[in-house]
Amino acid sequence: MDQTDRTILKHLQANGRISNADLAREAGMAPSSMLERVRRLEDKGVISGYRAVLDPKPLGYQVQAMVMINLGRHQETRIEDFEAGVSAVPEVKACFHVAGRYDYILHLAARDIDHLADLVKHRLSAIGGVEKQETFLVLSTVKEDQGYALQPLFDNE
Repeated sequence: MDQTDRTILKHLQANGRISNADLAREAGMAPSSMLERVRRLEDKGVISGYRAVLDPKPLGYQVQAMVMINLGRHQETRIEDFEAGVSAVPEVKACFHVAGRYDYILHLAARDIDHLADLVKHRLSAIGGVEKQETFLVLSTVKEDQGYALQPLFDNE
């Protein structure tokens, strides 16, 4: 990956709807060359997709929470069952399998506290293998996902 690729990715992370012509102008390239560069990044899997970023409040999601989960046993079938169960809950925005005190960290979006309570007490605790869960309310968002840092990763780049 060279500096031109990083420039392309920086602009696409900031605005996935940027036109090919504007992106080419930002990188100092011809639009036809830009289209080929972007397609190559897509083919390599560096760009895995495009999507709109939505504001949860107008959609009715007034509460966010982080839920820490421990499984009773860390066995392959329990892990697979848990991950399938969590994947089926649309209010789970993200699920991370982690090392440390907890096995999983989940980011939930709920309509209100009652909805969150229902999710925690009935949906998540009903997933096989869950031994313990601890819920933390999100009071405010200090920094949203802004994409990945794209500085050179190695000194020789």
